Amino acid sequence: MSRLGFSIYPEHYPIDQDKKYIDQMVALGAKRVFTCLLSAEGDKDEILGHYTEVITYAKNKGLEVIVDIAPAIFDKFGVNKDDLSLFHKMGASGIRLDEGFSAAENARLTLNPYGLSIELNASSNDAVADAIMAFKPDTSKLISCHNFYPQKYTGLGQDFFDKVSKDVKKHNLRLAAFVGSNNPSARGPWPVKEGLVTLEDHRGLPIDAQIRQLVAHPDIDDIIISNAYPTEAELDAIGKVDLNHLQFKVALNDRVTAVERKIIFEHEHFVRGDMSEYMARSTIPRITYQDADIPAHDTEDLKRGDVVVLNNDYGRYKGELHIVLRDMNNDGNKNVVGKIVTSDLFNLRYIDSWKVFGFVE
Repeated sequence: MSRLGFSIYPEHYPIDQDKKYIDQMVALGAKRVFTCLLSAEGDKDEILGHYTEVITYAKNKGLEVIVDIAPAIFDKFGVNKDDLSLFHKMGASGIRLDEGFSAAENARLTLNPYGLSIELNASSNDAVADAIMAFKPDTSKLISCHNFYPQKYTGLGQDFFDKVSKDVKKHNLRLAAFVGSNNPSARGPWPVKEGLVTLEDHRGLPIDAQIRQLVAHPDIDDIIISNAYPTEAELDAIGKVDLNHLQFKVALNDRVTAVERKIIFEHEHFVRGDMSEYMARSTIPRITYQDADIPAHDTEDLKRGDVVVLNNDYGRYKGELHIVLRDMNNDGNKNVVGKIVTSDLFNLRYIDSWKVFGFVE
């Protein structure tokens, strides 16, 4: 199961707004928070007081809170580089070290007396996790997270993302990545507002589609909304994402029947083990609905991404649900009940034998 996270930037918003957002995200099942001290400016005591109040509120709601820092933060607040008491007093669960720490320092910091997690930058392709392991860290306190990218066209490509994610996961570290709200008013730590995503291909995609893609990714554990605040419509869409398994958003045909809706949305689906190149078959619904009436409709030839329910004309196979993977002819015994929306077609790459999947409208 993936864990949902979100970001708060106390230097940009009133405390009561952050608390309201925290409550909204907890209601959606969020488990962790990202925040950033790097962009906080002003009186250090005021900064600490503000951050501490918001972080404490989040911690009291059961959330893990990771604070993004750099070596300059230690100088700014007058503490030694190996002294994490400042972040412990703020109520943080851990710190994210974006730069400026050696492998040996990172390893030693995992042994801190406060039990704070040390989060690494997963996007840098610098084999830092490999190097840290040589210094015997407490791996239970070592986690990793990708960057987000405010500028257009600077986000990670999919192939590079897959590569560096796999490099991190070989050490069994928990790994997070960011998705971005498309709310024009949402902001991150910096004033640039061109989207705030890890993957460049996610920039501008609906936020729920971004999340579904990362839920499907085999190496991503935590999915963090990078900018604050999403719109109410986005929050509603996020709430419909199933964090447990591969999920597709489907646009239904107008003539879909009540029985077919039940097959699509209410029945459990998993890919038959002997998987075809042409389709992913969910075969158990044919047993559940063997006595149902499924008349033929919408029996045009099949295109990749079509969602199909086999009709009465297919006899004992009636009620099976298929996701079409390759274009093929339709002999009239398969009803095209809907199509996977364009933003979710990418997730067909994760279809495999025995894979559990579902749909959202």
